[in-house]
Formats: sequence, structure tokens, C-alpha cells
Amino acid sequence: MIKMRPSKLSLVSVILFVLLFSQCVLSQLRVGFYKDTCRVVEFIVKEEVVKAIVKDRGLAAALMRMHFHDCFVRGCDASILLNSTPSSTAEKDSFANNPSLRGYEVIDNAKARLEVVCKGVVSCADIIAFAARDSIEMAGGLGYDVPAGRRDGRTSLASEIIGNLPPPTFNVDQLTQMFANKGFTQEEMVTLSGGHTLGRSHCSSFSDRLYNFSGTLKQDASLDPTYAAKLKQQCPQGSTDPNVVVPMTSTPSIADAGYYIDILANRGLFTSDHTLLTSPATANQVAENAKNPIQWKVKFATAMVKMGQLDVLTGSEGEIRANCRVINS
Repeated sequence: MIKMRPSKLSLVSVILFVLLFSQCVLSQLRVGFYKDTCRVVEFIVKEEVVKAIVKDRGLAAALMRMHFHDCFVRGCDASILLNSTPSSTAEKDSFANNPSLRGYEVIDNAKARLEVVCKGVVSCADIIAFAARDSIEMAGGLGYDVPAGRRDGRTSLASEIIGNLPPPTFNVDQLTQMFANKGFTQEEMVTLSGGHTLGRSHCSSFSDRLYNFSGTLKQDASLDPTYAAKLKQQCPQGSTDPNVVVPMTSTPSIADAGYYIDILANRGLFTSDHTLLTSPATANQVAENAKNPIQWKVKFATAMVKMGQLDVLTGSEGEIRANCRVINS
């Protein structure tokens, strides 16, 4: 029998505890979490999502983006839904989310129905996760099982956006580091960036590429000239109209590999999109995703499940909000 020195045995014990604790935390999120307490939860959420997207196809992108913006700031705790208070500006009113993020009413409608049939049971954080999955599926992406059991947080601070959400001006190294800080590989970063295949953007997120790239007062030379000319027509220099939006890709309502095809053609809308071509590793992944759209959809679904586990509150942590926009009194 091999005997370990006390110090080595202590180290092994600590490592085993950390591993078991980590597995325990993740295991508290599980598929079918509500099967005994609210069996209709996913049916109700999906019904509200479908109803909303039938009226406005752009909401598929909005609800997917809501999940991303929620999870990358404070974890997947529905902090993105909380209203600002007289003493504190919430995430939803930060420059990154207002006026661009929408779809809050879809979550509200699902929550209201769930409170009638399963009062105080389903968290707003789980509703966001279900709604994001349903939106992706409605847009032609792959559906996936959503592990549930998240609890709702009680804090939302606009000041926490910086350093947690990647801006559209990031380069590949900055993107890689920010995603690594959240536990993602570079390949997963490229995979999740494909979420930009859905939706539209305000001109302010990319106008510098058209008129003053890197302070040069010139157009970004990496942009396809025909594409740049079209963007300039849609976003005249100096325009501040908040109602003007342009498609992120050539197929803004379909969850396909068009995002990667556009990047290869120098039609990536953001600097943070085109930058994926500036590294051999990420450029290869862009090309691979463009060539194998089904494979990208599988990787994207897997990455979304992983993202949905970021810094979640479980067990007795947080609360189950009665109204997703305010903490319980």
C-alpha cells in the first residue's frame, strides 16, 4: 500500500473537493428541472416566443442576444431584465443595451402566464434561456435541451458592462482574452460570434469604419468597396437617427453560416467581425464554418448550453422574481 505524506494528501483532498464542488454546482442545472413543479414551462415560453417572432422576425435575434448579454454580465441571473432605480442605472439602460436590446415584453408575457399556473416556481433567468433556444430554432438553427434551475439575481449595474461585454471595435486578441475570462476557448469565441448571423445594428456601432477608421478620416480599407458604398447610403455621415438599422448579414433572419461567408468576402459589419480574418487560427475556423454550416450549428448549440451555465445562482441563492423587472420586496 502506498502511503502519502500529509502535505501531499492534503493537496489531493483540496483538488478533489474543488472538482466535486464544481460538478455539484453544474449538476444543479439539469434538463427537466421543472418536470415535477411546472411541466408546462417550456411549452408556455415557446408559445410566447413563436407568437412574438411571427409578428416580428427580428425578435429572434433580440432574444438570443438578451441571453448573451445577461450571461456575460454577473452570470445568467436575469440581471438584464431589472429596471433602473433612482439610485442606480441598470444594465438594460447602459449604452450597450439601450436602445438596441429589445424583447423584454416576450419574457414578461411568459412570466405572467407562468405565475398563474406555477406561482413562484420558474425563474426569469430560465425563461431567458428557454426563449433564446426557441428563438434560434425558430430562425432555422438547431434546437437543444436547456439545463434549468437558475435563480434570479438582485443586482443590475450598468457600470459592469465595460470589461464584460465585447464592444464592436475589439480585435481578435481582445476578443480571445475576454471570452477566455469567461471560460471559452478561441474556437468557441468564433463559434459564438456566429450569433451575428441574426439581427440588425445601429449605424453608430460601425460608422467609424466608413468615415474615420482608426482616426484616419478615411474608410476601412478592408471593407468590400461595394458593401461600404451600400452602408454609406444607409448610414450617411453624421446621422444620429436611432431608428436607422442595417442587417448584420445578407440573411439577418436566418440562423445560417452566412455570417462567415460574408466575413470571407470582406463584408463583416463590425471591426470585431472582420478581425477574425487577421489570425491564421480564427481565419481557418471562419472558413471551416462557412464550408460546413451544419457543423457550425451543432457547435453553436453546444456553446450556447455552456454559456447558459456561466456563474449561475442555484439552490437558495438569489430569488425567484414575481416580476422580472423588479426584485421581490
